[in-house]
Formats: sequence, C-alpha cells, structure tokens
Amino acid sequence: MELLTPVLQAIGLFMATNVDDIIVLSLFFARGAGMRGTTAKIIAGQYLGFGAILVASVLVSLGAATFLPEDAIAYFGLIPLALGLYAAWKAWRGDDDDDEKVDGKAISVWTVAGVTFANGGDNIGVYVPVFVTVGTGAIIAYSIVFLALVAVLVMLAKFVATRRPIAEVLERWEHVLFPLVLIGLGVVILVEGGAFGL
Repeated sequence: MELLTPVLQAIGLFMATNVDDIIVLSLFFARGAGMRGTTAKIIAGQYLGFGAILVASVLVSLGAATFLPEDAIAYFGLIPLALGLYAAWKAWRGDDDDDEKVDGKAISVWTVAGVTFANGGDNIGVYVPVFVTVGTGAIIAYSIVFLALVAVLVMLAKFVATRRPIAEVLERWEHVLFPLVLIGLGVVILVEGGAFGL
C-alpha cells in the first residue's frame, strides 16, 4: 500500500504534465508516415528528451543543478520555435511538396528529443517541488512509472495519428500544422516563462 500511493501520484503527475505531447507526437508520426524506423526514432527521441527532463528535475531537487537558473527554462522555447520556423520555411519553399509526400519525411531522434525537452519546463516546475518533499524511494518509484508511461504516451500518439479520419487530416495539413504547433509551442514557453521580458 505504501508503494501504491507514489505510483498513483506519479501517474497523475505524468498525465497532467504530458497530455500536450500527444499532439506534438501525433504530428511527428504524421510527418514520418510510411518511412522506415519512424516509431523507433520517435520513441528514442521521446526517451532522450524525457530522460533529460527527469535528470534535470532530480538534480534541481537535490540542489545540485544551481548552474541552471530557473529563468533559463523559459528560453528552451527557442528550440521548438527555431524548428518550427525552419519547417515553415521549407514548406513555403516547397521542399515538403515533392515525391516525399507519399513516403513521409525522415524524423530525427534529436529533433524529437529537443522538442520534448523544450516542452518540459512545466514538467520540471511540477516535479521538483514533489521530489523535494519525498524520499529517495519515492523518487525512484516516480521515475520508474514516468519512464514506463513514456512508451504508453508514444503508442497513444501513434494510435491517434493512425486513426483514418485523423490520419487523413494530418496527412493533408501536416505541412501547415507541424510548423504552426512548434512555433506556437515555442512562443507559449517563451511567454509563460517571461523570456525577453515578455
């Protein structure tokens, strides 16, 4: 029963801080539709990005990561903003409209990891106060549950992206939605964090 409480709390925390990732991951799946290795790259990128969020949260809660001021987290919004602007520029130039449309576009593990980490400011902000107040055993339990739920999150996003009506919309509008979502995500992170005095 003692172990059940942190596990249930971990599930609730994960759901509250990662629901928005379903949209972004679904767009990654739509972008890489038909390309070999897309799922593996998205899983690897999500684990790398989330692993970095988890490590940062644990280090900050232990007081070991004072090298990263809290104000710096807002500037992580520059990562999805830059990726979104680059994707929009490529779409505007027509680089996304060629024969690749049939097979999708290659997905980079590092792009997924970067977007995941940049979108994790709220995760760090929520996880740190929890980690500060619980013991080492609970932190380990939280971490194990979080890491197990990453795979569930990716599979849920894949399920959403491959439902026929949704897949058709994503396939048709992915070249517009992908940059817009990344740019919007970047702007929200920058504004909510007060970057550049916003």
